[in-house]
Amino acid sequence: MKCFKQGLFTGERALYDTHDACIYDSTFMDGESPLKESSNLKLNKCIFKWKYPLWYCHDVEVEDTTLLETARSGIWYTHNIKMTNCHISAPKTFRRASGITLINCNLPNAQETLWNCKDIKLKNVTAQGDYFCLNGENIEIEDFNLIGNYAFDGGKNIVIRNAKMDSKDSFWNCENVIVYDSIIVGEYLGWNSKNITFINCTIESLQGMCYMKNIKMVNCKLLHTNLCFELCEDIDADIDSSIDSVKNPISGVIKAKHIDELIMDEKYIDPSKTKIIIKDEE
Repeated sequence: MKCFKQGLFTGERALYDTHDACIYDSTFMDGESPLKESSNLKLNKCIFKWKYPLWYCHDVEVEDTTLLETARSGIWYTHNIKMTNCHISAPKTFRRASGITLINCNLPNAQETLWNCKDIKLKNVTAQGDYFCLNGENIEIEDFNLIGNYAFDGGKNIVIRNAKMDSKDSFWNCENVIVYDSIIVGEYLGWNSKNITFINCTIESLQGMCYMKNIKMVNCKLLHTNLCFELCEDIDADIDSSIDSVKNPISGVIKAKHIDELIMDEKYIDPSKTKIIIKDEE
């Protein structure tokens, strides 16, 4: 394996088509696509300052490395990449990539990040930016902090543990999602999704959980959440709090400590298909 140490690389495609190489303590200055079409790389303590650093790459390990904001659209069409202890300031990182692992990484400018990617693992990741992980598939996340709206739109096969999400309109148009032990704050949570489960979660959401099918909530709290479950089918909700209001659920069971307002309009639904259980009255 060839090795580059303390390199200063400039110009377009500076190390194009590099294979079986380690790159340490190096800086990639101006010049697009410095490592395009490369494979079997180990990068440690590197700095990327310009666009498209890792396009069409395979089998890449990256540690203690920084992508500046100007290294935008940095990792597209790349497969099998692991990044540990990295700071990614660039927007639009990861597009149509797969086999992505991020551990102890910070993404403070994560606009349009992880779009149309699959086979994703995130552990101890902090991100800020809208439309995080659009159309992502096969996702495992643990210890996650996100500030940004419209997260995980169109996602499939997602498992999230111990997350804190300040995210309006997250989990729209999703399928097969399980969220454990998390806090989610945001409006219109989960619309048009199916096979969604929340376990031991605290949720604050204006008109959250509407137009959904097969939604399950286990030991969850719904804080200041109103007009929820509108036109939802196959609800199985065990809520360990009061709910401000429930509107026109189609079918299922909703169990809560109290429901301040229950709207069951026979013009739109058959109220007999939804069972309401008030714990305070048990």
